[in-house]
Amino acid sequence: MKITEIKTYPLAYEGRESLFIEVLTDNGLKGLGEVGVAKMGKSVIAAIEHLEQRLIGEDPWESEKLWQIMFRGNFFPPGVIYSSAISAIDIALWDLKGKSVNMPLYKLLGGPVRNKVVCYPHTQGSTTQELVDNSKRAVDEGWKFVRWGQPETHGVFEEAELSEQMPGKLEPTESVRLATEQMALVREAVGEDIGLLLDVHTRLDTAHVIDLCDRLKEFRPFFIEDPLRSESPHAYRNLSKHVSLPIAAGEQWSSKWLFRQVIEEDLINYARIDLCIVGGITEAKKITNWAETHYIDIVPHNPLGAVSAAACVSLCMASANVGVQEMPRRPGTEGNDIFPVQISWEDGYAWCNDLPGLGIEFDSEAAEKYRTTPGGFPPYLTRNDGAFTNW
Repeated sequence: MKITEIKTYPLAYEGRESLFIEVLTDNGLKGLGEVGVAKMGKSVIAAIEHLEQRLIGEDPWESEKLWQIMFRGNFFPPGVIYSSAISAIDIALWDLKGKSVNMPLYKLLGGPVRNKVVCYPHTQGSTTQELVDNSKRAVDEGWKFVRWGQPETHGVFEEAELSEQMPGKLEPTESVRLATEQMALVREAVGEDIGLLLDVHTRLDTAHVIDLCDRLKEFRPFFIEDPLRSESPHAYRNLSKHVSLPIAAGEQWSSKWLFRQVIEEDLINYARIDLCIVGGITEAKKITNWAETHYIDIVPHNPLGAVSAAACVSLCMASANVGVQEMPRRPGTEGNDIFPVQISWEDGYAWCNDLPGLGIEFDSEAAEKYRTTPGGFPPYLTRNDGAFTNW
């Protein structure tokens, strides 16, 4: 089995952009991958085309060698663009390996240590009341967790309402107060047994995170996600001295080296590995095993599509140290014409079907209906004085 071609599918469907790939082989098998930074898709596609030149004729089973070639072969270590390209290709290689021996990916990764993986949905709303209603609805549907993001302070905006012409406002002190009010209301609405997850989304600085965590203690959140900007993992050393709530971080980190300090110094409680950014299955498995030696559970970042979901759940099924899996929407409720077979979900848990590779199917002809030109910027946030802050 040799690689013959890599196809890219930049798609826009159901209100969001995605970038999928197929790695084709000379025996007719096709492996599926997904890119974690779809809005940077033009650059990632160029990186994939560059890497493709080196991969033609190679054996997908030699995935470790190919990972090393892709990561180190240009002398300069890759940033998020090339790491996202590597991630998609690596996931596709593992999918091919499973298909070539008629075996699910999670079995190639060591076999299942659990039958199913507990997941959390996205339950944010355009108002605090809508957030509460969405959280109650999720619990009624069987989810064991609810999750929402650090709130904007001049109203909680729908993403679709934000743009470069109409940015949202996030003043940290006001946002901390509003987040506390929201968590109090959600806890009251869903009861004591549901896990509460607040995604700060790298929007606050250390002092405001400390204040926020002090205020939220009484509501016992399962974790606070990405409380600080991600450029400097060292920042978690200072934060960890002042905060007792569990911290989850890492979704923007593009290799195991960026996880090094927070794992080795026990600065986080949950590792937010993004398989579609960090380097695919190959790199994510190494980080997962490394985290296990420090009793750090993984919470794979998965705001994406069916390929990412299948890859994440495959890893979780074969890993001992798992906290909870991000699953924004119930699998099988969107993109069904593009992915007629997806992973399974019931009562708050997901699992991979006993099918080869990722266990999903991709209809490339249906996908062509949604082909788009990737680009643009997400909406952004400013403070009251007009200063830019992270989205």
